[in-house]
Amino acid sequence: MLQFPILSSPPFSAQTLNPNPNSNTKLFPSFSHSFSSLTSPQTHGFKFNSLSLTPKPSKFSLKCRQSDYFDQKQRFDNSSSVSSPPSSAGLPPRFYVGHSIYKGKAALTVEPRAPEFVPLDSGAFKISREGFVLLQFAPAAGVRQYDWSRKQVFSLSVTEIGTLISLGARESCEFFHDPFKGKSDEGKVRKVLKVEPLPDGSGHFFNLGVQNKLINTEENIYIPVTRAEFTVLNLAFSFILPYLLGWHAFANSIKPDETSRVNNANPRYGGDYEWSR
Repeated sequence: MLQFPILSSPPFSAQTLNPNPNSNTKLFPSFSHSFSSLTSPQTHGFKFNSLSLTPKPSKFSLKCRQSDYFDQKQRFDNSSSVSSPPSSAGLPPRFYVGHSIYKGKAALTVEPRAPEFVPLDSGAFKISREGFVLLQFAPAAGVRQYDWSRKQVFSLSVTEIGTLISLGARESCEFFHDPFKGKSDEGKVRKVLKVEPLPDGSGHFFNLGVQNKLINTEENIYIPVTRAEFTVLNLAFSFILPYLLGWHAFANSIKPDETSRVNNANPRYGGDYEWSR
């Protein structure tokens, strides 16, 4: 039996190719030369029977691995989707940060708090409450131990943060808070935060006094803050201040192709509003 080990085309019979060199071979130009060379038994040393010749191509198999790849990929995707923890209503992950200063008589922790937004009927958002920086003072309960159950807190507004940032080495400031201002218990809780320079000019004293008439307690917690520590606080305050105002949300929403349309739709926010009066 004659085999063609290099051919991978479908099976064909001897009648398909015309051995007559005078016949028209344009229909199979690629096979005419090979077939005509096979008709010479003197050259290749074998008999050729044109009536019974039925060439059979070599056994050739091609296995496509594409389906296996997609099957494995699908199994991997399914397994990964099952093992991954469910997202909390599509909300982005939350991060909690802060900075602490530990001294012999007290500890001070500084933590930023994000602003709050409310949705509007138009689909936009409006800031309803500016962010702030929360100061937490805890008195010492031993060597490198602090009683956080007796901690006192004080929330710095953006304006008060600006006061601390601009505070000079020999300058002092004082903030007064009434947590129940405008309510029935107004005046019953009084908080005073004093920031005063150290006598040698090496830093500032942070002194928080809390007078609570509701439970008849009064406490003062103070902690010295060196110049380097005060610089770290001011740099952190300067960085976080625009975020407390919510300006980062506005900046992230700016799209160059929509700015002109939005400004024209709302003249209040138009850049040329001053000149169009």
